[in-house]
Amino acid sequence: MKVIGRLGRTPAERGDTTSTTGSPDILTLSDGAFTVIGVDITEELGPDPWKDARCAPNERIVRVTRTTLIAAKNDIPDE
Repeated sequence: MKVIGRLGRTPAERGDTTSTTGSPDILTLSDGAFTVIGVDITEELGPDPWKDARCAPNERIVRVTRTTLIAAKNDIPDE
């Protein structure tokens, strides 16, 4: 599995990076899945952040900026 693309504009294009640390991003994987780069807020929200939403021990809850998701909107496939 490897990263083959990005959804939306780059973090630099969105003004969503400090150039010294990571930047929120949504990437496409070679198997057709997506991956998200964001701030880990699992401990802050706990394993049951919302009704019918659970975070398994091998999962993490990640915060992505609003501008990151909005910038990816046009690139998200319908199916």
